Amino acid sequence: MSKAIRIHAHGGPEVLTYEDADPGEPAAGQILIRHSAIGLNFIDVYHRSGLYPPPGGLPLIPGSEAAGVVLAIGAGVDWLTPGDRIAYAVNVGAYSEQRVIAADRVVKVPDGISDEQAAAMMLKGMTAEYLLRRTYPVKAGDTILYHAAAGGVGLILGQWAKHLGATVIGTASSADKIELAKAHGFDHVINYREQDFVAGVAAITAGRKCDVAYDSVGNDTFPASLDCLRPLGMFVSFGQSSGPIPPFSMSLLAQKGSLYATRPTIFVYNARREDLVASAQALFDVVLSGAVEIKINQRYALKDAAKAQSDLEGRKTTGTSVLIP
Repeated sequence: MSKAIRIHAHGGPEVLTYEDADPGEPAAGQILIRHSAIGLNFIDVYHRSGLYPPPGGLPLIPGSEAAGVVLAIGAGVDWLTPGDRIAYAVNVGAYSEQRVIAADRVVKVPDGISDEQAAAMMLKGMTAEYLLRRTYPVKAGDTILYHAAAGGVGLILGQWAKHLGATVIGTASSADKIELAKAHGFDHVINYREQDFVAGVAAITAGRKCDVAYDSVGNDTFPASLDCLRPLGMFVSFGQSSGPIPPFSMSLLAQKGSLYATRPTIFVYNARREDLVASAQALFDVVLSGAVEIKINQRYALKDAAKAQSDLEGRKTTGTSVLIP
């Protein structure tokens, strides 16, 4: 019998239970896959806690990205065969040894990228892709701010943004994380525990400030992130690891310099199959080129998912982490 991590009630890491889970057989348009590695992300914590209402309600198998091998194929799927290496980023269901999934949500993993790398980078890497290439198209000469620079998305985005020719400013909470971020494309990293990051950005940019601020932290960095933007700059809120941003008046954006603000999600950006494939291909290409390196900094057994999430919440992890079934 296949195993999975399931949540029966919202709560802390202790509600993650390791139990039998029959994946079933693939119907038309679906495939059965065996996971070889599963990505760990903050959205998994949000689904567990109930901060983000999980699709389909409870009970729930969490997890948004994984890589593995096709075991069986349902009717109408003519572009995959058993044995193909695939990876995906979806909403839930990845914390499992095996699962059935819609075939149009997976992509083939090219040679040169390991299953662990694919599992660790699909959600985070395609998030970096849409943030840098579609939400605010970063170009050479731009100056960007990214909070939580040593996190999973941050280490990918920093390298990619540097590859695009941007000046990349980050924030982090310790000397070790600052050094890690600087080794992954960040030109400047501000220790927000020791320095006001708004003042830091102003000093680094000689008062010009940033073209865009990417913020997955939420409550703790708002509205200060707005003060790091030049007039007509863009504030991109794509997460809330410190809690949600409180409601605010739209006039605040006018007061801060006629700013733009958006709250994007990868699942909207990649809802169409063609956008998903293009995003994944751009990610694979930049990794295979050597411009972006994917390092696995933590590995946990699937059965130890509670420990993994506890470490993630406690900011004890850096970069990417994977669960191994």
